[in-house]
Amino acid sequence: MKSYRKELYFQIKSRREFVNITSDVEICLRESGIKEGLCLVNAMHITASVFINDNESGLHQDFENWLEKLAPEKPYSQYHHNGAEDNGDAHLKRTIMGREVVVAITAGRLDFGPWEQIFYGEFDGKRKKRVLVKIIGE
Repeated sequence: MKSYRKELYFQIKSRREFVNITSDVEICLRESGIKEGLCLVNAMHITASVFINDNESGLHQDFENWLEKLAPEKPYSQYHHNGAEDNGDAHLKRTIMGREVVVAITAGRLDFGPWEQIFYGEFDGKRKKRVLVKIIGE
């Protein structure tokens, strides 16, 4: 069995954003040479997420609206976590959207369902953060 590991880095200029990282992960898969196996894509920060969904801007706005209703950024004082930082909402949003995805690899390709894409979700941006891509298989 072969193993491949790579870190992807993101520095989002705004506090929140969704970034399609499917092509970045496909590059990792090509670099790995693995044809059959599993691909883990994992946000390595507690205020960021990796998830799979449709690449549709209206849906992304729906996510933003929904998350903001569930865990509004302001007032900052509503979160016990906030003190030295003001990102209590970002921790909650990450929990809702998820930490990682695992995608099957079949015949050297990510084995997606219709319309599926991989996204990096940033909820407390303006700093450099990383995503781990770990691929195992043959």
